[in-house]
Amino acid sequence: MSESPTIPRESRRFIWAIVTAQMLAQIGAFSLPALLPHYIAAWALSKTQAGWLVGIFFAAYVVAVPILVSLTDRVPARHVYAVGAGLTAISHLGFAFLADGFWSALALRALAGIGWAGAYMPGLKAIADTLEGNAQSRAVSMHAAGVGIAGASSFGIAGLIAAWASPSAAFVFGGLAALLALALAWAVMPDRKPEHAATADPRALLDFRPVLRNRQAMAWIAGYTVHTWEMAALRAWGVTFLTIAAVQAAPPAWLPAPTVLLSIANFAGIVVSISGNELAQRHGRMRVVSFAICTAALLALITGWTLGASMLLCTALIILWMAAIFIDSSALTAGTVQAADPRLRGATMGLHSMCGYAGGFIGPLGVGLALDLAGRNALLGWGLGFGHLALVTFAGLAALRWLASRG
Repeated sequence: MSESPTIPRESRRFIWAIVTAQMLAQIGAFSLPALLPHYIAAWALSKTQAGWLVGIFFAAYVVAVPILVSLTDRVPARHVYAVGAGLTAISHLGFAFLADGFWSALALRALAGIGWAGAYMPGLKAIADTLEGNAQSRAVSMHAAGVGIAGASSFGIAGLIAAWASPSAAFVFGGLAALLALALAWAVMPDRKPEHAATADPRALLDFRPVLRNRQAMAWIAGYTVHTWEMAALRAWGVTFLTIAAVQAAPPAWLPAPTVLLSIANFAGIVVSISGNELAQRHGRMRVVSFAICTAALLALITGWTLGASMLLCTALIILWMAAIFIDSSALTAGTVQAADPRLRGATMGLHSMCGYAGGFIGPLGVGLALDLAGRNALLGWGLGFGHLALVTFAGLAALRWLASRG
């Protein structure tokens, strides 16, 4: 996350402040996936129910994001961000003190998804609106890296807090961090309407037809959809997979806990995500994205079938798979931002995020369904649960290349 000389000096302080706020809002996002084995046991959840608890975050995000992000084309982004960060804090604190089973947890996780819809893309748009060209692309990459670092840390932090105190304490930490994010963003975001707000047609708030006609933007949106589909599935079930792998094949004493291993995997992804956007600028975005999707699909086909063979092998494949998924993360988002009409940047980013998180809802649920269908055959369940993601990502790559060629 080094500062790029192409970003004006006066913009750097603002960008770092927003990135810091985003990290605080994201730091508790993956406490539930990190602690999923605990809640499956404590609440006697089926694997499908567990998939719903993780996936509903993304489903609620999909419903809320077109409204909240499109509003940033008409009202100051700080107002939308304050709502998002506030709901994020309420959802985490509510999970800590009120959740006592599947339905209450489902409602609170949905609230978290709405909160993140008001924080993630509005925060990114606040940065993107200040820059253009390569400087904008690098700032988007910095934002993606910051959110990624917080998300990666979320697994390990949740595991450590749960071990030291309790699982509920991990959610309290996330709630307090989101309140800090609200305060920081409110202090630095300008309280002015967007440049094109005066000429915007209020009836077009949810009209995505102009965005859908932008084939170049839709190509990157298609890629981001399957990217998030696969990433959400691995993040949702990675700790559970490694926990079961540790039971079936005793790990060496020096190997960290599964929550820490998922943090390591996500940090590996962040490193390649930053380099992936730079590689995309040097060697072509389509070439880098195609390589990333094909590599991730191959690892998806292999990983689940290694359960019980070796804990070290399972760990290595999870880390490599996560890294492969992240290669095209910032490259896809930067592609959408650059292809967007500046007058419709909020709507374009809203559709980008909405489609991606729709995939994020289906991914965890699909793995949970496969595990339940396989019953007691854990190897078959994990082989199918992870393996079917390869078909999804290959279909996404085909759609991306077709749309790009027509654009």
